Amino acid sequence: MALAQKISDTPEAREVEAMMKRARAAQAIIEDYSQEQIDELITAMVWAVCQPGIAEKIAQHTLEETQLGNYAGKFAKISVKTRAALMDIIDDKSVGVIEEDKERAIVKIAKPIGVIGALSPSTNPEATPVIKGINAVKGRNAIIICPHPRAKLTNKMIVDLMREAIVKMGAPADLVQAIDVPSIELTNEVMAQCDLVMATGGPAMVQAAYSSGTPAYGVGAGNAVITVDETANIKEAAEKIRISKTLDLAASCSSDNSVIAVEEIYDELVAALVAEGGYVAKPGDYEKIAAVLWKDGVLNAKAVVKEPQVLCEMAGVDIPDDRTFIIMPETGTGPDHPYSGEKLSVIMAFYKVKDIDEAIELTNDIQAYQGMGHSCGIYSYNDAHVMKLAEKTKTSRVMVNQAQSPSNSGNLHNGMRQTFSLGCGTWGGSITDENLYWRHLVNVTWVSKNLDTPKVLPQDDVLFGSVISKLA
Repeated sequence: MALAQKISDTPEAREVEAMMKRARAAQAIIEDYSQEQIDELITAMVWAVCQPGIAEKIAQHTLEETQLGNYAGKFAKISVKTRAALMDIIDDKSVGVIEEDKERAIVKIAKPIGVIGALSPSTNPEATPVIKGINAVKGRNAIIICPHPRAKLTNKMIVDLMREAIVKMGAPADLVQAIDVPSIELTNEVMAQCDLVMATGGPAMVQAAYSSGTPAYGVGAGNAVITVDETANIKEAAEKIRISKTLDLAASCSSDNSVIAVEEIYDELVAALVAEGGYVAKPGDYEKIAAVLWKDGVLNAKAVVKEPQVLCEMAGVDIPDDRTFIIMPETGTGPDHPYSGEKLSVIMAFYKVKDIDEAIELTNDIQAYQGMGHSCGIYSYNDAHVMKLAEKTKTSRVMVNQAQSPSNSGNLHNGMRQTFSLGCGTWGGSITDENLYWRHLVNVTWVSKNLDTPKVLPQDDVLFGSVISKLA
């Protein structure tokens, strides 16, 4: 148990305690597994859910249960993203000695943490349990997954398939377990009784993870801001913005929530986005859609992650049947400008700025309202602009000339770690700014040996240099 908490005497606590006992017994069995055995296990777990025929069923079931996103997005996640996540870690050494630093005479040995408690959201319930599951087992841990109530049946289907595969590989099924009938009380008990929490979900659940008394990795709010400068390939930018904005109907926290166009290319970009399927909101649309999308300042769960026609019909707005996303002209940031925040919708706030410096200032203003630390993107072929944006924004990720949503969390075209858990640094209230994967789910023992040649302190005039004279 993480911090030796006393287990409360409630039905929920006793249910979770029984699950923990089974998880710890299962984890003890694989603690001495070889790298080959571990890698075979995680390979089987992914194949069990991504193989042809099964992936299609999971995608359709997810869509029908959650009523969020679309089939193409769900299928891409369970079929492609899970394969990519496996490929990303399969050759990593996670058992025994994982690193040797000969210069410092340090040897690092990976040790399992124990039982991981993982929260799975309703927006990505098809791939999240798989990716968290294989990263946990890669570190020789067990995992208990707490699904969002809106995706509990999807979660059970996926977990059952992984459990069957684990048994066929000769390992205990209880390496992977799930809460079948989720509740806040059960999720809180899992977080209290496990050894480490991976919290992917809404702000309330992330805060609960941090308050559980158990070490936790949480994620910050997404509100990706994309800049398009005067050196961008406008056709390329428009196409990739459309891909990112419409992927699974913007279920991802990495979806393009705001696009900032330098005035020199503003009109050209608008035309290119319209050619890609964008609908430029008309006067009055702003208020009508906002009244449906937010209720008392909070996103309306019944209106998010919908086809634009569905959302617009709810709002009494006419939109052509062939439009796939909405371009919402915006001028400000903060609560009085709701579109400057995260929308979980196929809507992008659209801004015009004079130059890259104004774009950076606006990006920081937008993310000071929501999404600080999460991510930015830029379409530019000016490296100075790219690096200035990266250096001057409080962000953990900058995607360059890439569709933001499928790139932030790792893709075949970049080197980012494959995950659905994105740390946002202290800017976003996270302990890490990295893409979370198995390396975050192990403890490491550092073995230190004597250096062949001990280090020697330099003379004071070398070590302190000109500071000596300046402080004299």
